[in-house]
Amino acid sequence: MAMMAPIRTTVHRPLRIPLLAGPAAAGEARSHVRAAIEAWQVPIDPHVAVLLTSELVTNAITHEADDNETVLLIITWASDQMRVEVHDTSRSDPVPVDTPPDAEAGRGLMLVASLSTDWGFYRTPAGKAVYFTLAPEDDLDEGDDRTAQGDRNPQAGRTAQGGRAPQGERRSLARVAGRCGRPWY
Repeated sequence: MAMMAPIRTTVHRPLRIPLLAGPAAAGEARSHVRAAIEAWQVPIDPHVAVLLTSELVTNAITHEADDNETVLLIITWASDQMRVEVHDTSRSDPVPVDTPPDAEAGRGLMLVASLSTDWGFYRTPAGKAVYFTLAPEDDLDEGDDRTAQGDRNPQAGRTAQGGRAPQGERRSLARVAGRCGRPWY
C-alpha cells in the first residue's frame, strides 16, 4: 500500500507591510520574510526566500519616482506554498534579460526565475505587483541531489500563471550565482 504525504492545510493570514522606497527597504523586507518563515515554521529555504525578496524590492524601489513613495510587501503561506509579492507604482513590465556575467545590473529577475517555483506579475490600480512562490523543500523530488550543485525541477510540466511558459528548472543558489559571475555567499 502506497503511503501518501499528509496534506498541509495551514493557511496564515497574509502579512501586508508598507516599506518606504529607500535604501533600507530591501533589508527591512528580508527581515520580515525571515521572521515569517520562522514564525510560521514553514519548510522554505530562508536564504533563497530573502534573496528573491531583496531582488524584487530593489527592482521596485529602483522604479519608484520618489523616495517618499512606498512599496507594499505581502507575504503569504497558503496552498502549501510561500508567496511573496511586491507592489509598486511603476507601469513598466518586469522583463528578465540575459545579461553578461560582469554586468552591474539586470540579473535579479533571472535569479527569481531560476530559484522560484513560479513567478510573474499582474497589474494593480496603482501600478503592478511582482511575485514569486516557493514550494516546501520536502516537496521536491525524492531523488534530488540537495547539495549546492544539485538541480531541482518542481515545475514538473506545470505552466506559470498568466499563460507564460514554465520558467525552466529551479536551480541551486550556488549554480545560478556561479552563472552570474559572482559568488553566492
